[in-house]
Amino acid sequence: MKTIMNKKFLTITCLALFLSSCGSNEDANKETTFYKKETVNQKKLELSIEASGIIEAISSVEIKSKASGEILFLGAEVGDLVKKGSILGQIDQRTPKNTLDQARSDLEASRVRLENAKSQYDRGKELHENGSISDKDYEDIQESYAQAKSSVVRTEVSYENAKIALDDTIVRSPVQGTVISRPVEVGQVISSPTSAVGGGTVLMTMADLAKVRVRALVDEIDVGKVSIGQTVSIKVAAYRDKEFFGTVSKIEPLAKIEQNVTTFPVLIDIDNNENLLLLGMNTDVVIEVLNKSVSLSTPTMSLRTRKDIYSAASILNISEETVNTFLSEKVDGENFNKFIVIKDSKSGPQLAWVKIGESDLTYVEVLTGLKPEDTVFILPSKSLFDYQKRFKERVSASFSFG
Repeated sequence: MKTIMNKKFLTITCLALFLSSCGSNEDANKETTFYKKETVNQKKLELSIEASGIIEAISSVEIKSKASGEILFLGAEVGDLVKKGSILGQIDQRTPKNTLDQARSDLEASRVRLENAKSQYDRGKELHENGSISDKDYEDIQESYAQAKSSVVRTEVSYENAKIALDDTIVRSPVQGTVISRPVEVGQVISSPTSAVGGGTVLMTMADLAKVRVRALVDEIDVGKVSIGQTVSIKVAAYRDKEFFGTVSKIEPLAKIEQNVTTFPVLIDIDNNENLLLLGMNTDVVIEVLNKSVSLSTPTMSLRTRKDIYSAASILNISEETVNTFLSEKVDGENFNKFIVIKDSKSGPQLAWVKIGESDLTYVEVLTGLKPEDTVFILPSKSLFDYQKRFKERVSASFSFG
């Protein structure tokens, strides 16, 4: 009796499995929908690029001393805001003053010698005209007079240079700005060879921090979307709850390559009236490359090319002959700003060329080829379609009983 019950239970179990398998096979054979439809309508297209960067000064000025000697006074420290014309440093004036006094004495002496030489020249000229002195003596008098005039010119130049050297011991700010570095200290002795180009000893470096700049590194894939004047959102770690805004001022043409990654420096100017942004801060920037409302838009996934329209058309049962007829004429701008869409109609799916404009990568502006309330089909790519087809065949085969 127990054996009969076991056999009956096994029979019922096998029958249930068989019916379950048949049901699964029936579900597997159902036609799977590989597409969806969407209505063409108005949309706001937005697209941003993310990058990182460092805050730097837009311009900085090195404050140099042309004078040599001991630093007696420094008028500002790092971080101080300095007005134009303020005294920033003073160098020991003793040597320049002595040089100036000597130059003044030499100038006075040369002027006295010039007066004497002029008197001798006037008298010699008169005597030469009367024949009282020889030509040789008159020439000697002329030469002495010329040398006296030359000596006055040289001593005048020396005197002016000595005054300039004394003035150089007082260093004034040529601009208004903030001191960002000061490599010297009071009491330090400096030597400033001013004969060299850019000569002089740097006392301080100043920058105008009321407006700063972010040097952001943008990937080469995205740099073509960036243009001067675009709005940029900036965030720094010190003020995570605060958003700063700037504008793109320059795109540098020389790429930077690090670890096989190519980027281009994009310069972004930011107003820093609150002096919150400090030089060297790391930043996260978001560059708004597109913010536009369009009257018509379609999903980018609805766009097809000649290469993949056949697979898409087959999903919607559009014959190959219909596709060939549609593609028989060449269209200017193919794969550039002209693409194929499949739109729905009362008579079924229809092929249409559309001209597109700007895109936010998800949707694209439609310039011609569609009208409001048109419905387009969104279909998978050919590779995805082929994969789905193979997957469907494997599922069907797994439930086949031969």
